[in-house]
Amino acid sequence: MSIKSDKWIRKMAEAHGMIEPFEAGQVRDGATGKRVSHGTSSYGYDIRCSNEFKIFTNINSAVVDPKNFSSSSFVDITSEVCIIPPNSFALARSVEYFRIPRSVLVICLGKSTYARCGIIVNVTPLEPEWEGHITLEFSNTTPLPAKIYANEGVAQLLFLESDEECETSYKDRAGKYQGQRGVTLPIT
Repeated sequence: MSIKSDKWIRKMAEAHGMIEPFEAGQVRDGATGKRVSHGTSSYGYDIRCSNEFKIFTNINSAVVDPKNFSSSSFVDITSEVCIIPPNSFALARSVEYFRIPRSVLVICLGKSTYARCGIIVNVTPLEPEWEGHITLEFSNTTPLPAKIYANEGVAQLLFLESDEECETSYKDRAGKYQGQRGVTLPIT
């Protein structure tokens, strides 16, 4: 396996629709001059989160059960800013839609700007031939409310390409999160 460079990412995005919408370079400054960067970097791609958020709440005193997760445990908001309560989390989705090639595995890591504020981004690997919007989980590890900004960079994807294609891809297995759009809760 080898990690792929900006040149490979641009080629795959532009020729094969691997990332849509796609930003060929790094976007750093917005109207205010303060913006968390997104787009193609040296060896990865910095994704943005949309303005659709699901904020975890305990108003119903529910038990967190991945086999029977209640959507009533979330408050849905559409906003340019999401405030995550202390020691809680929120779900969002990537602005970008992905089509992962059969010989590629993608690993997602949070951006240092958020990590340095105690905000952890968690995303499972994007498997070969998976496609969809990425569901992003933001954990606020601090005792204070934390902000997430929509349409700005939140995490970096690293693309690993194997020298051979996998025997069985996510698409072949008919994975339950294939083709997801919007923020997707656990599916059993």
